Amino acid sequence: MLEKNYSGFILETGTDEAGRGCLAGPVTAAAVILPADFENTILNDSKQLSEKDRFLLKPIIEQHALCYSVTHLFPDEIDEINILNASMKGMQECILKLNRKPDFIIVDGNRALNAKLGLKNTFGKQFSFQEIELLKSIPNQSIIKGDGKFLSIAAASILAKTYRDEYMEKIHHEFPMYNWKKNKGYPTKEHREAIRKHGTTKYHRMSFRLLPDQLELDFFEL
Repeated sequence: MLEKNYSGFILETGTDEAGRGCLAGPVTAAAVILPADFENTILNDSKQLSEKDRFLLKPIIEQHALCYSVTHLFPDEIDEINILNASMKGMQECILKLNRKPDFIIVDGNRALNAKLGLKNTFGKQFSFQEIELLKSIPNQSIIKGDGKFLSIAAASILAKTYRDEYMEKIHHEFPMYNWKKNKGYPTKEHREAIRKHGTTKYHRMSFRLLPDQLELDFFEL
């Protein structure tokens, strides 16, 4: 079983994101505070689990967590502030949405959660001064491969992945030719061939290299 706690604080939240490397769809972040007595021998980094196990764990996490939150950041915002900043902003938004203020935050990766705060952008949520100060006030620690080390980060990775997968299956019905139900927006050969054949949609990240020999793509305007 993964470790329960890093900081020693009871209200320690783990946060993670999913969909960073995708060509289409949102990057999705989650934050979870688990009770001190929470145990689960299956819970692990979402990438190490089958889809079946991820969706089995989702309601368990939601039922037992002291609190949790999930946030989608969409392609227009990703294109404006870049995927790294969007990933971090999504996790920051999740912290603000929790109904309990964490005493400590552990984040998957190698970048402090409050490395950039209050980015001025056209799309998405704008942080208030009070929200920025709140985020600054909570100590946090980045942990490389933390989703495979700590239960709360692993739980966040499960929620981020399952909520994002559900969203991609929903928009699959709008543009079935890209088969997002299967590839979830990742750069598979099938996905790229569909982009080559049909052009792009409002769900594609235009700042990404959508095709290896990308020149000009048609755009579906709805």
